Amino acid sequence: MIEILVEMFSYPFLVRALAVASVLNVAPLSFAIPVVVAAAFFLLRMNENSLIKGDAAIALVSTGSLSIGVLVMSLTTGMNLDVCNYMFGSILAMTQSDVYLSMVLSALVLLLFILFYHKMFAITFDETFAKATGIRVGFYKMLLAVLTALTITLGMRLMGTLLISSLIVFPALTAMRLCRSFKWVMIHSIFISFICFFLGLVMSYLAATPPGASVVAMNIVMFFIYSLLSFVSKGVKR
Repeated sequence: MIEILVEMFSYPFLVRALAVASVLNVAPLSFAIPVVVAAAFFLLRMNENSLIKGDAAIALVSTGSLSIGVLVMSLTTGMNLDVCNYMFGSILAMTQSDVYLSMVLSALVLLLFILFYHKMFAITFDETFAKATGIRVGFYKMLLAVLTALTITLGMRLMGTLLISSLIVFPALTAMRLCRSFKWVMIHSIFISFICFFLGLVMSYLAATPPGASVVAMNIVMFFIYSLLSFVSKGVKR
């Protein structure tokens, strides 16, 4: 489910939001957040209530969104540099208002996840069982989609929309190489995210490399380290 949500809020939605925001002279990040949240609601409803399911719904909305964004950009001048920064990431592209907004929304995402941790675990682990126990699966799926959308939108300035999915996918995949419980996967994922993000920024500063690519490179290194530790751990147990 997480992989589908990440794919939902990838490049096409953000390009459309950024393009329209630039035309309307609105702060792109402020405009992108409600657009992506609306896309989350629309895709979940489409997937649940129509004959268009899964990848087909994502492809339909994504390609339509991308075409709108490209059309708006082609009719507007002076946008190429800003859109390029969003695509590939640039720490210099972040304004003071972006930083403040990111801090507030990051705290909100963390708070909501802590408050509804058990419910979200239930719907991601076994949706049928969650329904049987009386959990409002539709509501919490929507909440999870919104939190995923906010996380991706907040990280796109630094990571770039083409690499932002790695910010969510890599830490969890890396943690699962060594951890077997959901709780420890979450703890290790947080640790891996912080370490890779910090080392990626340091690498970006020292080597003058794009921050998004540098963070992903650190995640790749960490993935191989955890894979090696997992191999050694299994060998010791034998």
